[in-house]
Amino acid sequence: MRIGLRLLLAFFLVLGLALFVVLRVFIEEVKPGTRLAMEDSLVDAANALALVAAPDLKAGTIASGPFAQAMTALPQIDPGATIWGFRKERIGYRITVTDARGIVVFDSRGEDLGKDHSQWNDVLRTLRGEYGARSSGESAYDADRTVMHVAAPVRDGDRIVGVLTVSRPNQTLEPYIQRSRDRILNWSWALLGISLAIGLLFTWWMASSLSRLRGYANAVARGERAELPRMGRLSGNTEFADLAQAVERMRIRLEDKAYVENYVHTLTHELKSPLAAIRGAAELLQEPMPEADRERFAGNIQRQTERLRQLIDRLLALADVEQMRQLRAVEPVDLVALTRELLHTAEPRLRLKGLRVDVAQGAEVAVVKGDRFLVAQALQNLLDNAIDFSPHGGVLAVSIGPVNGGIEWSVRDEGPGVPDYAVDRIFDRFYSLPRADTKEKSSGLGLCLVKEVSELHGGTLRIDNVDHPRGCRASWTLPA
Repeated sequence: MRIGLRLLLAFFLVLGLALFVVLRVFIEEVKPGTRLAMEDSLVDAANALALVAAPDLKAGTIASGPFAQAMTALPQIDPGATIWGFRKERIGYRITVTDARGIVVFDSRGEDLGKDHSQWNDVLRTLRGEYGARSSGESAYDADRTVMHVAAPVRDGDRIVGVLTVSRPNQTLEPYIQRSRDRILNWSWALLGISLAIGLLFTWWMASSLSRLRGYANAVARGERAELPRMGRLSGNTEFADLAQAVERMRIRLEDKAYVENYVHTLTHELKSPLAAIRGAAELLQEPMPEADRERFAGNIQRQTERLRQLIDRLLALADVEQMRQLRAVEPVDLVALTRELLHTAEPRLRLKGLRVDVAQGAEVAVVKGDRFLVAQALQNLLDNAIDFSPHGGVLAVSIGPVNGGIEWSVRDEGPGVPDYAVDRIFDRFYSLPRADTKEKSSGLGLCLVKEVSELHGGTLRIDNVDHPRGCRASWTLPA
C-alpha cells in the first residue's frame, strides 16, 4: 500500500473517530441541556407566581380572585413572538394551586379541581420544605408526551399554606431541540468536508513531494541527467526541501568522485599512446640520422602533440557539459544561419578534400531555443566527422527543416558508414574509428559531447547507415 493512501486512511480514521465522539456528545447533550434551561425558567416562574397567589390563597379567594382571573386568561393570549424562526402563538404554562393538604384548589385549565396531588413529587416535596419537581406523561394513555412540573411553596410567614405548580409540555421544546441538532449536523458535515479536503491536500502534498524525490533518486541511480525537483510553495523550508538538498549534495559528491576516478583512468589510458610515440621519436632524434628521417620523427612529435592538445581541449569541454544539469544561457538560435557560418569556417578543409556541400532548407529560418555556443560545438563535431570520413571528391548533404513539431538538422556523407561492431559504441567516451584517408583515430570525445549537448537541449540524436548512395547520416532533432 502506498504511503499516500496510508496517510489518507489514517487521517480519515482519526478524523472520523474524533468527529463521531464529539458529535455524539453534542447531540446527546442538546435535549438534556434544553430541558435543564426550561426547568430553570420554570423555577423562577413558579416562585414569582407563588408570591402573587399567596394573598388570594390566604383569603380563601384563590378560585375566583384576581389571581384566578389573570391565570385563567393565559390560554387565550397570543404572544406574537418569533423565536429562532418559530412563531409562538400561545402560552404553554399550566398553573395549579393546592392547599396545605395537597388538594387542588385552582387549575388554570379547570381539569383537576378537587383532586388530591399530595402524592406527586412536586407537591409532596414542596410541602416538606424541599425542592419539588417531576416529569410525567400527559395522561396514562400517552406516556411518551411528557410534561415538566415545577412547584414553589405558597407561604404565610414561615408557614407553608399551599403549593403552586407551573407545568409545561416537553414537546414544546422539540422544534428548538431539532433545530439545534440539525445545525450541529450541518456544521459537522461541513467541517468533515473541509477536513477531508485539507486531508486530501496534505496527503497529496506529502505523497507528491516523496514521489518527486523518489523519481529524482531513481533517475540519479540510473545515471540519467536529472534536475533537482522543486518542492513548491507548500513545502517551503520544510524537511522535504532539506532532504532534496541533501540528496543533491550527496549526488554531486558521489558523481564528482566517480567522475574523477573514471576520467583519471580513461585519460591515463588515452595518454599512453601519444606519449610513447613522442618519447620514442625524441629518443631517436638524439642520435645521428638522415635529414629525411629527422623531419619524419619531428613531424610525428608535432602530430602527437596536436593530438594531445585536442584531447585535453575536448576533454575539458566535455567535462564542462557533463557537469551541467540545465542550460545556463537560453536564446533563439537560427540553425540555418549557424550552418552557413560553420560551413564557411570549414571551407579550407572542404576544398582540401575536394568535397561539395548540398544544403536543403525546409524554411528560410529554423529557430530553436538553446545555448548557441553549445549548439555550434555539437554541429561542428558532426560536420568534422562527416568531413573526416568522406572520400576525396565526395558530397556532403546537409538538410534543415521541420519534422514532427521540431527542427531536424542532418548531414550525410559518402563514407564507409559505421561498422556493425561499433554501432552500440560510437557515443562512448574515447571510442573512435580510424579515418578513411589517414587511418588515424580521433580523441573519441566528439560524438560523446554531441550526445550530452543534445540531452541538455531535449533533443534526439541518431547515427544511421544509408545505402543510396552509401554513407552515414547523422541527424539531430531539437524542439522548435
